Amino acid sequence: MRHRNRGRKLGRSPAHRQALLRNLMNSLFEHERIITTVAKAKELRPHAEKLITLAKRGSLHARRQAIARLSNKEVVRKLFAEIGPRFADRPGGYTRIIKRAQRRLGDGGETAIIELLHADERMATAAPRPVVTAAPAQG
Repeated sequence: MRHRNRGRKLGRSPAHRQALLRNLMNSLFEHERIITTVAKAKELRPHAEKLITLAKRGSLHARRQAIARLSNKEVVRKLFAEIGPRFADRPGGYTRIIKRAQRRLGDGGETAIIELLHADERMATAAPRPVVTAAPAQG
């Protein structure tokens, strides 16, 4: 049983997995849209969203934490200058995962697009539910 075991191993050692996620985050923030497998996209999402939340803070400490995680100063500069201010009013949900019908050529793995939302996209709000009142009891 996997009680309290979070995250996907992705068939890699811990150091390899950390390097993979770092490279995926660098590519996502640089290009704002990447194609990868569904499992990698789902594992990438929380890590990327935490870095965007750091960028929204904009402090020196947050910048140093981002540099430690990404180790690419150009990407961190873009993250804090463009991406962080874009989501300043948004309380979360900065990325979108779209599954693709096309499978990967080598092993047939399911692929997905993970992308950052644009500033003009509105937050999804739940439609108000109709109020249902109980019918008076007959009798």
